[in-house]
Amino acid sequence: MPDLIQEPSRVAAAGQPPKLIDEYVGRANTGHDNLSIAHMRSPSGWAEPGQRPEFDEFSIVLRGELRVESEAGQMTVRAGQGVCARAGEWVRYSTPGDDGAEYISVCVPAFTPNTVHRDR
Repeated sequence: MPDLIQEPSRVAAAGQPPKLIDEYVGRANTGHDNLSIAHMRSPSGWAEPGQRPEFDEFSIVLRGELRVESEAGQMTVRAGQGVCARAGEWVRYSTPGDDGAEYISVCVPAFTPNTVHRDR
């Protein structure tokens, strides 16, 4: 029988102002280390440090706009669009728009603070 995920685990977020991260699948909520799936809600003006993670990260924007910076430039990912940042690639996320953003993030393998390698 499939396992019901009763509720997500709220996990700490990097950046300011604070955003909400609710992990449904991953190390924090289900113990999975091969995949994490989280619901993100970022307020207007949120930005986090750059990072060079050891995982691929796929983000699907549900509402608002997500700005994604890389060494090759930057892009704006709008509601109904997605983006893939590959393992080892430097990337920085922010939500500078008036409405912030709501999006789903999938990391393969699962997100862990030890493998995200944030800028200091």
